[in-house]
Amino acid sequence: MSSRFSLTVVCLIALLPFVVGIRLIPARITSVGDGGGGGGNNGFSKLGPFMEAPEYRNGKECVSSSVNRENFVSSSSSSNDPSLVHIAMTLDSEYLRGSIAAVHSVLRHASCPENVFFHFIAAEFDSASPRVLSQLVRSTFPSLNFKVYIFREDTVINLISSSIRLALENPLNYARNYLGDILDRSVERVIYLDSDVITVDDITKLWNTVLTGSRVIGAPEYCHANFTQYFTSGFWSDPALPGLISGQKPCYFNTGVMVMDLVRWREGNYREKLEQWMQLQKKMRIYDLGSLPPFLLVFAGNVEAIDHRWNQHGLGGDNIRGSCRSLHPGPVSLLHWSGKGKPWVRLDEKRPCPLDHLWEPYDLYKHKIERAKDQSLLGFASLSELTDDSSFL
Repeated sequence: MSSRFSLTVVCLIALLPFVVGIRLIPARITSVGDGGGGGGNNGFSKLGPFMEAPEYRNGKECVSSSVNRENFVSSSSSSNDPSLVHIAMTLDSEYLRGSIAAVHSVLRHASCPENVFFHFIAAEFDSASPRVLSQLVRSTFPSLNFKVYIFREDTVINLISSSIRLALENPLNYARNYLGDILDRSVERVIYLDSDVITVDDITKLWNTVLTGSRVIGAPEYCHANFTQYFTSGFWSDPALPGLISGQKPCYFNTGVMVMDLVRWREGNYREKLEQWMQLQKKMRIYDLGSLPPFLLVFAGNVEAIDHRWNQHGLGGDNIRGSCRSLHPGPVSLLHWSGKGKPWVRLDEKRPCPLDHLWEPYDLYKHKIERAKDQSLLGFASLSELTDDSSFL
């Protein structure tokens, strides 16, 4: 047996808790029709069918939540329940498969899964109505604690400028700017997650992040990144704009994973501060990306640094060449397919990147069962190929 083959087998054994650690039980297949959305077979087929997820229950060490999972009540007795972990995510027809996998991964690895409460933000004019999306989530996760909020796209549509990728201009990308307004006022703290992530660790560890001083958000920072590249030459040549962030020692951070103090957010009017930069962008182009640069301008230099293990991002690949990315060295708690390529698309097209196979076990889409029948575990790359110093930026 070759040394390469031996290394692959050893690495697979090490990865098994994350790769195939899901309880596989006979599952009911669920799907949702067009629900009056007018889609019929024109696009709604990609909304399902999904398998019903396994039931994940609290262990004896968990404090029972007082939330009625059938109807989240906006009262201090429920939403301020200290046993709850609040997670906010967007929910739309295009990334629904990713969102379902993300939720599944969180529940699979949570120490107290019944205490995790999801706040889903759905666009008002999505091709699948918020009601249909809500029905599909409930049919896939019958015991899930969640609430769906409707995001009015006209709130932000006039503030969005053109970006280097059309996908970055989707109004729902800006929903994170409005969480303080959208979520019930009694929700004081939330973890925001993008739809293209999976967790392989207990989300409670991230929830327990302490935001020191007056910090409003926490996120993994990447201070080795060239901060200047996120803004145009027009920004840096302006006589006043660079001075607004001078002395802050700003570092790049990815907004796809954030711990947010919504009390401080609301008190500090941070939604308005983000909008001011977006309004300036409409007048003079100061950045080329979508919703990220305003966050960098408002918060960079004042972010609670969280361990990098909680956002191994950039796995979507190089946006220009479309090449695969590898993991940074060190432990991993969350994998993030930020960038152009998404694992469910590459898997379906039979051109996956090596790390896409780490996403696949959390996929509840029915068609992946058929694909898995012909897939061998020995198709995974060795750990030495999955981890290197390649940039995520």
